[in-house]
Amino acid sequence: MKIAVVGAAGMVGSCVVDEAAGRGHEIVAVFRTGPRIALPPMVTVVEGDANDRVRMSELFDGADAIVAATRAAAGQEHTVTTTTTALLDAAAATGTRILVVGGAAPLRVPGHPEQLVLDSPEYVPASIRTIAAASVAQWETCRAHPADSVYLSPPALLEPGQRTGKYRRGTTTLITSADGTSRISAEDLAVAVLDELENPCGNGHFTVGYGDVETLGTA
Repeated sequence: MKIAVVGAAGMVGSCVVDEAAGRGHEIVAVFRTGPRIALPPMVTVVEGDANDRVRMSELFDGADAIVAATRAAAGQEHTVTTTTTALLDAAAATGTRILVVGGAAPLRVPGHPEQLVLDSPEYVPASIRTIAAASVAQWETCRAHPADSVYLSPPALLEPGQRTGKYRRGTTTLITSADGTSRISAEDLAVAVLDELENPCGNGHFTVGYGDVETLGTA
């Protein structure tokens, strides 16, 4: 499978590149500027601005799937939907399926299906509410766009860690452990991304996380 990864320099994007390469896929890693890290030999490195629809369409042409793992810088949260729309437009132009790695805020709070994670101070403190709100708008943008897309909401805490190859998959409700924590490593999120690309489950919106009953991802 040929996979284009936009945002390949980021925490999630770099893990997706590594996971995809480890499974033998052909990767086009899209960087805003040249990479500062060593990459596997099967990775083609290209430069491009995610907001440039024409450039993105050129890079997506011939790809079997796209992973959008871009993230707005602090103070630039208002650009999230603009960038996402540009990537969705480019994916639609080439007829390529795109997986957007977004945020947890559009999910529902466990036990409170009427409440978004965005509105739960337990998971979204005031300090991150702006970017959380942007992820809700991002999800709504994906839902309304005609591109063949799937939106992946990570759990409340996403950080570098270890690849265990295990995770729990859900749809639109935040996944938590028995102690109420909601987390996953970026490495295991990448496992879930590749599992979805290789074996689509048909959900337009899904989430993953560590829970009491975990699913073994593809090794």
